[in-house]
Amino acid sequence: MSDLPAASPAHLRQVDFGALRPPFSTHKPRILILYGSLRAVSYSRLLAQEAGRLLEHFGCEVRIYDPQGLPLPDDAPVSHPKVQELRELSQWSEGQVWVSPERHGAMTGIMKAQIDWIPLSVGSIRPTQGKTLAVMQVSGGSQSFNAVGQLRILGRWMRMITIPNQSSVAKAFQEFDADGRMKPSSYYDRVVDVCEELVKFTWLTRDASGYLTDRYSERKEEAQKLEQRVSLKSI
Repeated sequence: MSDLPAASPAHLRQVDFGALRPPFSTHKPRILILYGSLRAVSYSRLLAQEAGRLLEHFGCEVRIYDPQGLPLPDDAPVSHPKVQELRELSQWSEGQVWVSPERHGAMTGIMKAQIDWIPLSVGSIRPTQGKTLAVMQVSGGSQSFNAVGQLRILGRWMRMITIPNQSSVAKAFQEFDADGRMKPSSYYDRVVDVCEELVKFTWLTRDASGYLTDRYSERKEEAQKLEQRVSLKSI
């Protein structure tokens, strides 16, 4: 340890290959889908539904959260039914899909409000840490990646495992038929790619997510807190 003088030897860990390959769960991956529009004809909702069908085809259990009636963050208590529904679904999920329209070059406030209502921590539990995430957006004009880029930043902030692939559907009003189904196109093919990849990453990481997100700094911090508590009790 002479070459790591700033480190705490008691909290450094070598890779545990057994922890990386824990017993394999066989239940269906649980996926929550959020979308960011309340319009009667909402292309982000239609894309969310299309992704839901694909994920179910790939063997997942899917829930799509309806943001209608969700209050603005801090404008209602956390006991509000829509807030509780969202938080319970987030806790239930093992992976998530976030689908936002791009409005004024950014994700919508409706999308951001949903994410803001999901807490970073509840007691010692981080509701989103280690869960997989796929990001998608729809645009009314030419293809852009502003919204998915912002969603990636939020996913990292929420300590989620955001998959490499993503979907951006340009001129979304042209990409869905009268029944609300997505037409065959390269955009649809990318949505299939994203859903397939999310399922693979979820199967790969969900059983090991606790180990994958076990951090040196947090182990050290918890040990210091424990030492302080023990010291206080001995006074």
